[in-house]
Amino acid sequence: MLTIKGDRKVCCDGVARRSFLKIGATGLAGGLALPHLLSAETGSSRKALINVHLSGGPSHQDMWDLKPDAPSEYRGEFNEIATNVPGMRICELFPKLAQRADKFSIIRGLVGSVDEHSSSTAMTAYPEKALSAVGGHPSIGSVVNKVCSSTGNSAPPFVSLMGMVTPGYLGPVHSPFVPDGAGRGNLRMDKQITADRLKNRNELLKELDTMARDADASGRMEALDAFTQRAIDVVTSGKLADALDVDKEKPDVVKMYTGGDRNGRMGDNRKFLLARRLIEVGVRSVAMSWGGWDTHENNFKTFRTQLPALDLGLSGLIDDLTQRGMINDVTIVLWGEFGRTPRVNDKAGRDHWPRVAAAWVAGGGLKHGQVIGASDRLAGEAKNPVHLHRVHATLYKNLGIDPETTQFIDPSGRPQYLLDHREPLKELI
Repeated sequence: MLTIKGDRKVCCDGVARRSFLKIGATGLAGGLALPHLLSAETGSSRKALINVHLSGGPSHQDMWDLKPDAPSEYRGEFNEIATNVPGMRICELFPKLAQRADKFSIIRGLVGSVDEHSSSTAMTAYPEKALSAVGGHPSIGSVVNKVCSSTGNSAPPFVSLMGMVTPGYLGPVHSPFVPDGAGRGNLRMDKQITADRLKNRNELLKELDTMARDADASGRMEALDAFTQRAIDVVTSGKLADALDVDKEKPDVVKMYTGGDRNGRMGDNRKFLLARRLIEVGVRSVAMSWGGWDTHENNFKTFRTQLPALDLGLSGLIDDLTQRGMINDVTIVLWGEFGRTPRVNDKAGRDHWPRVAAAWVAGGGLKHGQVIGASDRLAGEAKNPVHLHRVHATLYKNLGIDPETTQFIDPSGRPQYLLDHREPLKELI
């Protein structure tokens, strides 16, 4: 039995969260433990998604929605700066992004968040406990895994760099591949086993399971065949393993993301580079987290460290995708679980505020260089609200999945739409 562990996060509720997945390693004697993670559905679009969760909930009014005319106890310590888009202003700690504002959009007045420390709304559009009786809502990556193929011949459609992300009622077969720790060991061939020998073992497995296959009316054994074949393709091609090795990237490209620093927050930007490398070999959806944003105290001190690094990482990702001709195919979305209180508390922090938040979207061939939605003068209420479901609807639409018509049958036999608010944002499409 193999356990693949994800990121360990501790937020203000005191709960340490480390997602994990246990994978049975029986089946193929070659030690292949990927089959049930990989789907073989079809799809022709080359569109892909990098979904970035800012764990802890960042303060929107210190990043994308500054209020310079508000009283000092509301506006905080940062000033806003102009961007290369007239009238579009962002935090002064984002100077590189300010010069690339024509390549992204800011969504202010974002509503629909809930007061829970979870990546659920960013990944599924719903709270963690929604539809819990049937397994919960699926993440957007799991939906991609179900209805789309990878753009390459062997890469899994959905990879998570943040531990396990729920497949919801779609079931574990549509979980992401999580290449943490020992999981990477499954991506390389055992030196004692050739590709032909591995494939022969797969054929032997099928023969040994003949009776079970004949008795199976659910189609699960047939599905397992497809997943096993995809797993063999992943292992024998080696492309995914190579993509995960960022040290194989050219130093000048790495420097675009990190500024040459391998440590601290700048070093964390290698995750953005890793996401690009995964998309490049055919992965359709990458989920990742970046930084820690549960700033009940020392909000501004934390931001002075994190925002310059985020500025460099996102700018590097935009430039890299542009130079490779990928920017119109790859959508990047960046958001947390909620916003932060308008008023700064007595510990120089901001507390949870699910009533309004913000999101950042780039690439994907969408219409950029704009601000969509608005909050009030204190960034405490939505003046021109944008529901987070409509952001998800836009992401789905851009991936070639129609959120207004797509339905799945949950384990109870009921049809489920992907979202409650299914109209994409016309400003972006």
